[in-house]
Amino acid sequence: MFAKVLVNLPVEGPFDYKIPKPLQDAVKPGCRVWVSFGPRRLVGYVVGLSPTSKFPSAKEIEQLIETEPILDENMLNLTKQMSRRYLCSWGEAIDAAIPSSLKKGKVKVNARKQDVPEHIEPTTHMPPSQDQKKSLEEIYKAIEQKQHQVFLLHGITGSGKTEVYLQAIEKVLSLGKACIVLVPEISLTPQAVERFHARYKEKVATFHSRLTQGQKYEQWKKIKDGICHIVIGTRSAIFSPVKNLGLVVVDEEHDTSYKQQDTPRYNAVWAAVQRAQNSSAVVILGSATPSLESYYKAKHKEYRLVNLRERIEKRALPVVNIVDMRKEIVERKRRHIVFSRVLNEAINKTLDNNEQAILFLNRRGFSTYANCKKCGYVFRCRKCNVALNFHSDKKKLICHYCNYQIDPVDICPECRSSYLNYFGFGTQRVESELHKFFPTAAIGRMDTDSMTKRQSHKEILKDFASGKYKILVGTQMVAKGHDFGQVTLVGVISADTALNLPDFRAGERTFQLLAQVAGRAGRGSKPGRVIIQTYTPHHYAILCSVQHDYESFYEKEILLRKELLLPPFSNMIVVTLRSYKEEKAKSAASELAKTLCKLKTSGCYEVAGPVPDMIYKLRRQFRWNVILKVKNLEIITEKLKDILKNSRPSGARLTVDVDPL
Repeated sequence: MFAKVLVNLPVEGPFDYKIPKPLQDAVKPGCRVWVSFGPRRLVGYVVGLSPTSKFPSAKEIEQLIETEPILDENMLNLTKQMSRRYLCSWGEAIDAAIPSSLKKGKVKVNARKQDVPEHIEPTTHMPPSQDQKKSLEEIYKAIEQKQHQVFLLHGITGSGKTEVYLQAIEKVLSLGKACIVLVPEISLTPQAVERFHARYKEKVATFHSRLTQGQKYEQWKKIKDGICHIVIGTRSAIFSPVKNLGLVVVDEEHDTSYKQQDTPRYNAVWAAVQRAQNSSAVVILGSATPSLESYYKAKHKEYRLVNLRERIEKRALPVVNIVDMRKEIVERKRRHIVFSRVLNEAINKTLDNNEQAILFLNRRGFSTYANCKKCGYVFRCRKCNVALNFHSDKKKLICHYCNYQIDPVDICPECRSSYLNYFGFGTQRVESELHKFFPTAAIGRMDTDSMTKRQSHKEILKDFASGKYKILVGTQMVAKGHDFGQVTLVGVISADTALNLPDFRAGERTFQLLAQVAGRAGRGSKPGRVIIQTYTPHHYAILCSVQHDYESFYEKEILLRKELLLPPFSNMIVVTLRSYKEEKAKSAASELAKTLCKLKTSGCYEVAGPVPDMIYKLRRQFRWNVILKVKNLEIITEKLKDILKNSRPSGARLTVDVDPL
């Protein structure tokens, strides 16, 4: 007998290995084995068995790691589909579905005690609103019929989407089935876990990157053994070994965190829909601001659209004010203003009333960049083509891509003048200004720099919920999913950061961020207020977010997408060529662009490029892109895979990103 084996390398397989006689009955599809691959000894994944081989002199399997398969037929199918769509090897796709603790051939990993929420009061079932009731009736019907269907739950912030998830899960559990719940950020997981633990206690398992390898293995084993029937976690939780899957919930389905940035560059929303389809399970995609692609599918009946139009207990949406920072600068005769007068007064009033405020800024650090006013010199990273950010706590200029650091200087290295200025501001600067204006207020900060310890996100959210902090400053971590009853004010320091990125989704990102962060205000009994500071007050993304009007935003945005054949009217594929030598990257991209033009005759709208990447130089490598707009992704990917396989550029490395964000 021969085993078909895959390894985690960018090479097509499977490869035939002879099964030693003592292991003839033990080796099964889904098992891990040790194999000799070239000069290396690697972990291999068995994906099939055969009595014959084209290579009778094939090497033997060296060792069977475990007799119980760790991948079932459904997971093998899902990873195979993933490799086809995202143009990676099947072995790389399988490796993404395996817990990191098992990737190096380990059988068992000892776990440190995992934090389990303590002293949680059991939650009572609130009577559902009319919209919730109507949504649940449709979802229940699909669950009972064991019929694969994708529901897009479009509910405004605070409308009770989580309660719909919980009651749908209850229905699934009553039928003896299991479910997976995906959340976009680690910082959202503790709140979600607490709500689910309160209702379902020991049936819940959690998966996210802040767990140790031992804790991940322990959770994985509980799911595989059927002890836990509910899995909550970030992106990789979609690969949990649940048996008898009945429901997949994707909360905040629009969030970019669901897209993997390394090979395989899959989108967990796609993987959720695909896995559910393979298992005849139901999917609920929930969001107050759905992605245009999902809403378009719902409008065209590929998904079922269900709406929650009102907040729980008919609570009012927060009042939103726009502050035109152009006028503020003119009237106050100051070039750099962090807080407008309106926001300053609102923070004062909030503190006087013993209430809480969230201040949102889409940027870490203290200043955006250091710049010489005389000659225009900007301090840039030596390895990446990006400006360095000033961090006041470390007294360093830091690259946010490769962590290159230098000490700040007072003299310009270009013209030797002392006209150096630090422009813009990040979360550290906002926190610093708050301490200046409100010296007695307790202030917390939540961004990537401050969330370095394993439990830091959980601790700051707990402290803010208890009232220890009156003001919370943060990046996207504070913008979504959190439910704090005492928050009556949300301030957006600069609404234009995402709007000015060279990205066709800039308007969509801005609308989503503003609508999500605005939704954190007024979730308790007290009314909420949102103040948005902007230099482009008339942009439709900002105006629609002020009105909480997703439909109007969608109608404006979808027309632009249609005109330019952008998603959802096409799929995009970005092929990046990178090299330590600029000319090699550029010439390799040019050659590839010429070759790819042949695809225009078979389902490709456009081949653009070569063009420099947005971050043109990263970690000393120059990057050039070739961009494809595709009509039919399934037809193109197979042909593209062959082209890329047969035209490997010399001196340049190649990566492919399907449906890039």
